Amino acid sequence: MDSQAQKALFTPELTGDRLVLHLSGVWKLGNGIPDIKDIEKSATAETGCKSLSFDTSKVNGWDSGLMTFLIKVLRFCQANGYRFDQDSLPEDLSRLLTLSQAVPEKEDIGGDSGQRNFFYRFGQKSLRNYEELIASISFVGECFQSVVGLFKGRKPFRWRDFFLVMQEVGADALPIVALISFLVGLIISFLGAVVLQRFGADVYVSYLVAYGMLREMGALMTGIIIAGRTGAAFAAQIGSMKVTEEIDALKTLGISPVDFIVLPRMLALFIMMPLLAVYADIIGILSGMLISKGMLGIAFPIFLSGMKEAVALPDFFLGVIKGTVFGVIVAVSGCLKGMRCGNSADAVGLATTSAVVTGITFIIIANAIIDWIAAVYGI
Repeated sequence: MDSQAQKALFTPELTGDRLVLHLSGVWKLGNGIPDIKDIEKSATAETGCKSLSFDTSKVNGWDSGLMTFLIKVLRFCQANGYRFDQDSLPEDLSRLLTLSQAVPEKEDIGGDSGQRNFFYRFGQKSLRNYEELIASISFVGECFQSVVGLFKGRKPFRWRDFFLVMQEVGADALPIVALISFLVGLIISFLGAVVLQRFGADVYVSYLVAYGMLREMGALMTGIIIAGRTGAAFAAQIGSMKVTEEIDALKTLGISPVDFIVLPRMLALFIMMPLLAVYADIIGILSGMLISKGMLGIAFPIFLSGMKEAVALPDFFLGVIKGTVFGVIVAVSGCLKGMRCGNSADAVGLATTSAVVTGITFIIIANAIIDWIAAVYGI
């Protein structure tokens, strides 16, 4: 076969309002693929042209080079209002072309992304944030309705799943919560000992440890740990169900995904989170006692008596309330991001990351609001 027969060529022919592209030769990347600009000139030169079709009877071979050429022609037709006659292509080529268009191109990726000005990007981002806000409010409303329906006895509840989730978010989280709480209590007592020694107020280190752990660090650090551990797990589990169409199957069977999936997880974390916060308080105070004994020589009875003077029951209950609120935040953010997940593996990763970031952000905001309310009412 000579070089002319090997070369990829096309010949345009106007038939009525249709521009037929007669393809010939071997359409492979190594032979060189004709420029799309030649087709643009041919189509625009024929004023009566309304559609493009193909004749591939003389094509002797092809690879991805032909697919690239067809995709460029398709985009040219879409951009200029020409009808792309895909039925004129062989069946295998038509299927591949349909498959290439099945997954839309990601936004802000491509040659024209840099041409979009600030106002366009700002508008698109604002619309997406508005949609996310509406979806979040709707999801919280569905969760509230599900809880109310459960207490009224109108909603079925899978107690088996509930106790399993309680174990996962509670008992299985004890080691990491104990480790972080021990280190936080150790750091607080160590810094307090170093500073208070300068003023001869070593005995007051118990004030600092107890007050800091009960009111702030115990619940806050536990909330951050659970957001990174359990919130991410919720988002990944529900996101995987979304990808495998399990959630769609539940809807088809008339089962509410919120009742079946979200409610057990939310109630389990609502119950276990304050208990984990109390557990973190105990571990943190014990580590503070060890440092006080080792560095300052403060006996345990003296540490405990000083702690009783510094803190009271309202300080303890404030930490428990924070833990409860943080549990609701982590559960809602993790389940919401999972339910809003896309239908790809990449979307599951993005949902997991978003759940952790959202959970930690709202935990910090909620902590500041609760502290402000406590300061206003003198708690």
